[in-house]
Amino acid sequence: MDTENSNEQEIEQDSEDSLFPIDEHEEVVSEGGKKIRRRGIYLLPNLLTLGALFAGFYAIIAGMNGDFNKAGWAILIAAVMDGLDGRVARMTNTQSAFGAQFDSLSDMVSFGVAPALIMFSWALSSLGEAGWAASFIYMSCAALRLARFNVQLGTVDKRFFVGLQSPVAAGLVTFVAWVGFKYQVEITPFIAFCAAVLTAFTGILMISNYRYYSFKEIHFRGTVPYVVFLMAVVLLVVIAQNPHEVLLGMCLIYALTGPFIWIYRRVKSKSRKSTEEPST
Repeated sequence: MDTENSNEQEIEQDSEDSLFPIDEHEEVVSEGGKKIRRRGIYLLPNLLTLGALFAGFYAIIAGMNGDFNKAGWAILIAAVMDGLDGRVARMTNTQSAFGAQFDSLSDMVSFGVAPALIMFSWALSSLGEAGWAASFIYMSCAALRLARFNVQLGTVDKRFFVGLQSPVAAGLVTFVAWVGFKYQVEITPFIAFCAAVLTAFTGILMISNYRYYSFKEIHFRGTVPYVVFLMAVVLLVVIAQNPHEVLLGMCLIYALTGPFIWIYRRVKSKSRKSTEEPST
């Protein structure tokens, strides 16, 4: 009890002596089987998370101004940085509770709020209340998906994600507007209706129980066959030639793998049960 009081007094004293009235971040971590207090935050992974947050915020600004090309690139950059911050933290052993919470808040802005507003600005605003309702469904599903991911962390199979990942969902929604803006697609009532259905359905995929491969078993420190590296080079060249269409196609194919795998397993389970039933 005295130790806790002394720690609180030290924190208060440090806060009074500092130039700005901002408390130093502290969190309890386990090192060598002992719980210790660690002060400060890790710089590199949290800088990447901050970069993803900035890219998501910039995507919102670009989408509101009608520049969906810049908004699409910003969401792509946010997704790349979001994929890097966790891997960098694990590779450099700089994981922290602060980083995990900061990452979730960044994801909510970049992959929850930004895609919903971008799609609303591009097509859904013409639908009135139905348009903002579809956007809200997507955004709320992104929040529910991130909350579920946080509470299930460490209790699920790391090889798979339960529900569509928010970066892929954001890519699917945003890249539709990106491609449509590139080809100057006219926003007719039918196009707006299809965009609303896609936005709401993508949100539902995020909170579904469909399983998606996580690719977390890929170790960048290890070796891979030479042909795998060549395939990566070919993929980069293809993306560079037509980034809008290829990235949209990749997000769409990946989003459909969850329902397809679910259907395949159900059909396989039913066929197995039918073969195991004794013949009369």
